[in-house]
Amino acid sequence: MTTKSGPGKHYRKGISLIEAVQKFGDEQKAHAWFVARRWPDGVQCPHCESFAITPRKSRRSTPQYHCNSCTTNFTVKTRTVMHDSKLPLSKWAIAFYLFATNLKGVSSMKLYRDLDITQKTAWYLAHRIRESWGEEDDRFAGAVEVDETYVGGKAINKHADRKLRAGRGAVGKAPVAGVRDRATGRVNTEVVERTDKSTLQDFVLRHTTESTTVYTDEAAAHGGLPRTHEAIRHSAGEYVREMAHTNGMESHWALFKRGLDGVYHHVSVKHLGRYANEFEGRHNCRPLDTEEQMAGLVRGAEGRRLRYRDLTS
Repeated sequence: MTTKSGPGKHYRKGISLIEAVQKFGDEQKAHAWFVARRWPDGVQCPHCESFAITPRKSRRSTPQYHCNSCTTNFTVKTRTVMHDSKLPLSKWAIAFYLFATNLKGVSSMKLYRDLDITQKTAWYLAHRIRESWGEEDDRFAGAVEVDETYVGGKAINKHADRKLRAGRGAVGKAPVAGVRDRATGRVNTEVVERTDKSTLQDFVLRHTTESTTVYTDEAAAHGGLPRTHEAIRHSAGEYVREMAHTNGMESHWALFKRGLDGVYHHVSVKHLGRYANEFEGRHNCRPLDTEEQMAGLVRGAEGRRLRYRDLTS
């Protein structure tokens, strides 16, 4: 029985760093773990979905399989974010562990030191793991909180040639919209081009049902929202009025900002959506045991592939 006497998600079964190294540091153990998580019903061809599989003799560090149906060869990495990766599975497993357990993220500098790889490889590895969380288009039916935040440096701290000189506040920053389901605690976030009425209300409608009750601040963009809607007035010093507040969504933004400022330091607008997905995915799997969080990343990695040239183009 779960009680509230412990801190945070104390009921979860965690894995210490020592246990992670012992469990995943050996290549054979890591391979067996990845295979069991990706194919719980037995090895299956990622090309034709056949179970007629024969292990193939190979000198490669990652064991290969041969499909007797479509005659292709593959590994547990094939058609996942690990596709064509030369990194051993033991390093992938430890990387998944680090991303699942560090609430504010893991910098490429730390990854390159901890995994003994180059910083360039670590940067690419991190983005591939973020791709495993992907984007889930949940539609929430109960009570939700909707809020926006802005990401970007202060104009006063920018070089003269980068200052827009167009005003203060959110000017020159990238907006990110978010919705949080109060019943489950799950969040959905999305980088948006602007925070006008059309854009924000489209975001809300795509992530809620007609029966949803939406709580927001008093931003004019939320006016006339075709949902049951209540707004609080931050400008008047109002932050909670009975059930009306956005504290849960604002708490997510606080952790998001701490990660961007304290761990990643600088995030370009080009990749901001990937970082937003990372914090969203980690938040939504927090109630799970550590190993199940990692298993979720393995399942999310399937069918996704991120090539370096696509990432840097």
